[in-house]
Amino acid sequence: MSSSPRSEQVENPAEPADTADTTDTDGPTDTDGPADPDGRYGPPERADLPAVDPGDGRPVVPAGPADDVRGPASAPSAPSSSLAPSGQGEPAEPDLPSPPALGWRERVRPWSAWTLRAKLVASMLALFSVLSLATGAFTVVALDRQLTSQVDDQLRASLSQYVQGKPIRIPSTGSDDNGPRGPGDEGLVAVFPASGLQVFGTASSDQRSTDLTAAQLSQLSRAGLGPRPTTLTVSGLGTYRLVATQGVSQDYNSVAVTLVVGLPIDQQQRTVQRMVVIAIGTALAGITLVALVGTWIVRRNLEPLRRVAGTATRVSQLPLDSGQVALAERVDPADTDTRTEVGQVGAAFNEMLVHVDSALNARHQSEQRVRQFVADASHELRTPLASIKGYAELSRREPEPVPGSVSHAMGRIESEANRMSSLVEDLLLLARLDAGRPLDHTTVDLSMLVINAVSDAHAAAPDHRWGLDLPPEPVEVQGDPARLHQIVANLLGNARTHTPRHTVVTTAVRTEGDWVRISVHDNGPGVPESLQQNVFERFARGDDARNRAGGSTGLGLSIVTAVAKAHGGRVELDSRPGDTTFSVLLPLTTAPQH
Repeated sequence: MSSSPRSEQVENPAEPADTADTTDTDGPTDTDGPADPDGRYGPPERADLPAVDPGDGRPVVPAGPADDVRGPASAPSAPSSSLAPSGQGEPAEPDLPSPPALGWRERVRPWSAWTLRAKLVASMLALFSVLSLATGAFTVVALDRQLTSQVDDQLRASLSQYVQGKPIRIPSTGSDDNGPRGPGDEGLVAVFPASGLQVFGTASSDQRSTDLTAAQLSQLSRAGLGPRPTTLTVSGLGTYRLVATQGVSQDYNSVAVTLVVGLPIDQQQRTVQRMVVIAIGTALAGITLVALVGTWIVRRNLEPLRRVAGTATRVSQLPLDSGQVALAERVDPADTDTRTEVGQVGAAFNEMLVHVDSALNARHQSEQRVRQFVADASHELRTPLASIKGYAELSRREPEPVPGSVSHAMGRIESEANRMSSLVEDLLLLARLDAGRPLDHTTVDLSMLVINAVSDAHAAAPDHRWGLDLPPEPVEVQGDPARLHQIVANLLGNARTHTPRHTVVTTAVRTEGDWVRISVHDNGPGVPESLQQNVFERFARGDDARNRAGGSTGLGLSIVTAVAKAHGGRVELDSRPGDTTFSVLLPLTTAPQH
C-alpha cells in the first residue's frame, strides 16, 4: 500500500585400424612374399610354426606382431580438398552469446514433487524395464553361448580323428585330391607343414570349394590358433570359429603339420542380432503396454483417495473463522471401509470432521453467551452511568459554595463516567454487529462524509495538519451513513491520539475497479511491527510505543473492522516509521459520474 492516496548429441568414433582384417584382399600383399604361379599357395612362414604339443594348451599356430595378425593397416585418408578459398565471401559476424540453457535438473521436477500416481506408474515402468532388459540380455547371451557351443562341438568332433593319430595328407600341385576337408558342407581347412612344403587351404560354401589365398593363409598363420576355439574374421570370407591341432602327413616321410579347421558363424551372429532386435522390440512394446494399462489401474485404484481429497478441499474452503458453521461435508461411506488404506483415511477424516463440528458449535455457543452478556451488561450500565453523569453535572450547578477538593472529585467522576459511557457504547455496538443486526442501506456520498469528518478532527486537534485528497466527482456507495462516518472518525481519532503535534494527516478517497478505498495517511512514528498483526483486534493498544495524546479504549480499530465487514469490505495497514496508512475498502455500487 502506498503512503499517499492512489489514482489509478555425439557421432560414433571411427573404427580402429586393427579392424582392417575385414577388408577383402584378392591377392598377396608385399609382406606375403611371392605367390605360386596358380595362386593357390602362399609361402610358408617357417619361423612362425614351431612344433608345439597341442595338449599343453599353448597356441599351435603362434601369432606374429599385432599388425601382421589383423592384416595390413588401412591407408591414411587423404587430406580434404574441400577447403573454401580464402578471401571469398564477407566475414561472418560474431555469434551473439546465447542465454544459458537450463540443465535437466532444472527442467525435471524433483521426485518429492511428483504426484503419488506418477510415482507409482514410474516405479512400475522402471521395475518392468529392468526386468525386461535383464531377461532379454540373459536370453541373447544364453543363445549366443549355446550356438557357439554347438559350433565348437562340431569342430572338436572334426579334429578328434586327427588327434587320435590319423595321418594327414598333403596334396600336390594340380592334384584332384584336395586332402583333408572341413566339417560339414560349409567350413574351412588349412594345412601348415613344418618343413619347406607348400601350404594348403580351402574354404567350402554352398557345396563349392575355394582355395584360400596367400593373404588368408598368412592371416591364419599369425592368428595364434590352438586347441581352444577362437573367433577370427578372415579377409574375404567372413567370421569363423577356428581350432588348430598337430598331426603327421602321409607323404614326405610323415612330416609334422599343423591342421586348422573352422566353421563360419556369420549366420549365428545374424541370428543373435535378430534376437537382440526381437528382445528390444518386445521390451518396448511391453513398456508401452505397462505404461497405458498401469496408468489406468493406478488411476482407478486412487480414485477413492481423490474423492477424499475433494472432500477435504471443500471443507478447507468453508468459512470456519466465526459464526455458526454448518459442517455437513463428509466422506462418502463407500470410501470409509477400514479394511483398505484409503478407507482408513476416509473414516479417520469423518471422525475428525465430527470433532471439529462439535468444537465449532461449542465455540459458537460460547461466543453467543459472551455477546449476549456484553450486550446485556452494556445496556444495563447505560442507565446508572447516565445517572452518575447527571448527578455530577448537578453538583456543578449547586449555588452553595463547594470545597475545592469536592469540586475536583466530582469533575473526575464526571470525566470517568463519560469515558465509561463511550466504552459501553462501543461494546454495545460491537455486540450488535456480531449478532448480525442489519444496518441501514442508503446512498452515501463518501466525499462529503470525509470532508465533515476531517473538519471535526481539525476542530478537536488544531495542532495537527489535516489534509484532503478527493476526486473531482463525488464517490457514492450503499451503506449506513452513521456507521461509515464512525469508520472515518475512528481512523482520524486514532491518528490524532497516537501521533505527536504538527503531524501531517491526509485523508483520501479513490476508486479501484469495483472498490472504493478510504485511506488515512500520517507521517508519525508508525505502528510497531509486533503490533501490526493484532492492531485491529479488540482492546489492542499501542500506547506503550506511540505517543499518547488522549485516552484510548482499544476498541476504535476493531469497530472499523466490524463495520467494514458488515458492509462487505475489508481493512488494510501499511506502516513504517514516518509512513503509516490505514485503509478501508468498500464495494462500489454506484460508479462516479464523469
